[in-house]
Amino acid sequence: MSTTDQPIKTVGQLIVAGLTPPDQHDDLERLTQHYALAITPTIATLIDPTAGHKDPIAAQFVPSMAELDRHPEEQDDPIGDDTYAPIKGIVHRYADRCLLKPVSVCPVYCRFCFRRETIGPGHNGQLTSSELEKAIGYIAQHPEIWEVILTGGDPLVLPPRRVREITQRLTGIPHVRVIRWHSRVPVVDPDRIDTAMVQALRSPEKSVYIALHANHPRELTNTARAACASLIDAGVVMISQSVLLKGVNDDADTLETLMRTFVEMRIKPYYLHHPDLAPGTTHFRLPIARGQEIVGELRQRLSGLAMPTYILDIPGGYGKVPIGPGYIRGNGQDQSYEITDRKGRTHQYRDCCAAPEDD
Repeated sequence: MSTTDQPIKTVGQLIVAGLTPPDQHDDLERLTQHYALAITPTIATLIDPTAGHKDPIAAQFVPSMAELDRHPEEQDDPIGDDTYAPIKGIVHRYADRCLLKPVSVCPVYCRFCFRRETIGPGHNGQLTSSELEKAIGYIAQHPEIWEVILTGGDPLVLPPRRVREITQRLTGIPHVRVIRWHSRVPVVDPDRIDTAMVQALRSPEKSVYIALHANHPRELTNTARAACASLIDAGVVMISQSVLLKGVNDDADTLETLMRTFVEMRIKPYYLHHPDLAPGTTHFRLPIARGQEIVGELRQRLSGLAMPTYILDIPGGYGKVPIGPGYIRGNGQDQSYEITDRKGRTHQYRDCCAAPEDD
């Protein structure tokens, strides 16, 4: 495993750490001038430098020459954030919830990130006090917003003082009932989850969630588990989100272990994303049909408690839809259906329900 006590932020540091060959220096320099590079010491120690990009951790974080290839279908804003951004820092796509993006930097940069064109150094860092004030004002003026989802960037790179300020401001808005933070920090930089951060996240009046992004069981180290436990013990509810990635977790064995580990950590598996059409990420995507096969295999092995929902974010800003395998056929006109069980066997099912009352 690679060892370093400092974040890796340059191609030169990657080469010194043995994570990329020297002959790729110039091409990767060109790549990282456009797409940000950062690998925390925690993640660097998990990478097997002898395996190259066949290592599932390296594949996620170490820049690859494959990122220089852009498919015509790929888009700078693949899920349509800009279309639903009424002011800076807010994305309001769904009526009852909105994104609040206080920061545009991360402790690590995933090579498959769907916001890779808008995050990293040089992308305005974090909202100014004035911009944050306007963003929170927008939320306060829209009583239909029941849930605020903090994302970015990774909002938990902010210092506890800033996190506490945001929590308190959102707590003060009566119609906001749920505060959800999306983060990789408990896994990639678990030391940030100290007592001050845990206290900053707590809200006595709202339900606070953290959606933890992790894609491979090796990411769930003992220190990551301790960080998550400290949050959960303090009353923060944790859910998971993962991305189905070719060469990382595109098999039922890996995903089964990942989902079971989440549940054992008291984290509810939530979403398994099909990779978005971000530029230079073709090498991470597998066919949806293969994804459905894998999810079908998982359904045979896991209880509902451990099953994530396989979803696609429709390009253009049309929202998320479940795309898992179908288990029912029939239109209900004759009240008859063909049901497929978890082992692939088919069964006939006929509705037995009360007839509708006449108007």
